[in-house]
Formats: sequence, C-alpha cells, structure tokens
Amino acid sequence: MILNRKVLKFEIDLDFILIAITTSLKDYRICYLINKHLNFNFCKAADLEIDINAGKEPAYFSIYNDSWEASETDFYFIANKGAEGYLVPEMRSTDYFIMIKNYIDSDDLDTLVTSLNKIPEIVAAVKIDPKKLKSRENLLF
Repeated sequence: MILNRKVLKFEIDLDFILIAITTSLKDYRICYLINKHLNFNFCKAADLEIDINAGKEPAYFSIYNDSWEASETDFYFIANKGAEGYLVPEMRSTDYFIMIKNYIDSDDLDTLVTSLNKIPEIVAAVKIDPKKLKSRENLLF
C-alpha cells in the first residue's frame, strides 16, 4: 500500500526589526525618557495578551506604541517580563524590546540604537535578529 503524503512547510514572516533594551526602570519611566530624548511619542496601549503556557491563563505584557506617519513605520515598546513569565524566555536579561514594523532606513536604525545607548538609564540597547530567537512566535501580534 502506497501512501500519498504531502508535507506542509511554512515559514513565519518575521517582517520586523527588534532592539533589546536592558534597564532597571519601570516601563512608563523609560518610555518617558525615550520620548523626551529621541522625540518619540510612545503611548500606553492595552496589555499584549499571549498564550505562552499551553492550557494555562494567557500572559500579559505591557506595551506602548508610536507611529511615524510619513514613512508608515510602527514602533512597539514591549516589556519582556510579565506576571506569568517572559515574553522571550531565552533573553531573560533583556527588560524590554522595541519592535519596528514596516520600513526604517538602516542609517535611522543605527542612529536610533546609538541614541538609545546615550540615555544614561539604559544599560544596553542592541539590535537582535528575531529569526534566531527560539520563542519568536510570541512576537507575532
């Protein structure tokens, strides 16, 4: 007996840029500093709800957003730590992420990372490749 089997392969579209931020400040405080120093306008949105533990209650993560209308670029400032665990567990030392969706010029991105690192309260801000994250599905919303 011959079985005709088809294998469905799909690749998750990770069409965004991710910056990992390490700081000891609360989310509203670091957003205030980013807004002040870098002319952003991060505003609090409803918490991001993600099912990170199958069969358990969803986890909630603080999220802020801003948009650059001219280039249609969307920015999300997301907490890595919630009451139920980590959004990206393999990056426990990261406190927050800035996710950039749609287009951002590479020079603007470099300037953004450099400028974030100039804010004294930020220990480190580094660009990371979302494709290398084991729990990258948690960043799809």
